[in-house]
Amino acid sequence: MQSRVDQTMRDIRIRCIVTSRDVCGEGVLWHPHQEVVFWTDINRGLLHRCALQNEPLETWRFDEPVTAVTLTTDEDLLLLVLGGRIVLWSSRLEKTVSTLFTLPEWPEVRCNDARVDPNGTLWFGTMENNVRSDGSTSPIARSIGQLYSLAAGTEAQVWCTEMGIANTIAWSPNLETMYFGDTLQNCLYRCRFDAQRSRIENRTVFQQGFARGLPDGSAVDAEGYLWNCRYGGACILRIAPDGTVVQVIDTPVNNPTTCAFGGAEMKTLIFTSAGEHRAAEDGNEGSLFCLDVNTSGLPSTPFHL
Repeated sequence: MQSRVDQTMRDIRIRCIVTSRDVCGEGVLWHPHQEVVFWTDINRGLLHRCALQNEPLETWRFDEPVTAVTLTTDEDLLLLVLGGRIVLWSSRLEKTVSTLFTLPEWPEVRCNDARVDPNGTLWFGTMENNVRSDGSTSPIARSIGQLYSLAAGTEAQVWCTEMGIANTIAWSPNLETMYFGDTLQNCLYRCRFDAQRSRIENRTVFQQGFARGLPDGSAVDAEGYLWNCRYGGACILRIAPDGTVVQVIDTPVNNPTTCAFGGAEMKTLIFTSAGEHRAAEDGNEGSLFCLDVNTSGLPSTPFHL
């Protein structure tokens, strides 16, 4: 697919918020009530929290990989996606209060990216578990991942199978389109989204084969453009609703992993990165970053309890 790059983004300033030295930083979330950023380090089983303006870093450790974090309709509770479980976690009590889902294939398969749709339903992907017991990363040999949805009080529903790394879950502002991707296939898909019933249909290719890196996590702005982090490509793409790449933002790290909009006006793009155990040699790899952009982003929807 052809690309047309907006020259106005070449001079953008990217700021390092915190040098967290994550092996695989992921799951970034802007919490509007606490005015803080939550994110994870999958390999080390960590949940981080800090403010945008150089506040101290707080970290909690879990006994499984932590892959994603979302808001819920209870301001005291976060939804955490772990390697083999999805749980509700109290930020006030600093403990898990209930388990919503257990992945039957764990630890052969683990959970990955997750976001909440405009209806309050969680969508999440799975993949072959590539996190060893010592926190190191193993290669992925099989496409055994799936795309799920999960509403409170119901069984999880499978929508797609035979995925390498189910990733990038996002929705258009008009709620008519849902995006998701398969990192290993270097492909982003779009589906028709039924906002009344939280259902998808008619999957088609949205953007495929971009030369720099592979598609990791994404966020959507108020104009309907998808911002996609490119693992191994040292850049973030801004992709128009027709699938055309209109902006390429170079990043100071090789592996930007996922992004979210935050800040008072939702015009700060926050993104995580993966150090792949190189953080000790290069302090930037595995850090949390942000940049100011000209358009506001869509806020995160809380999981409906």
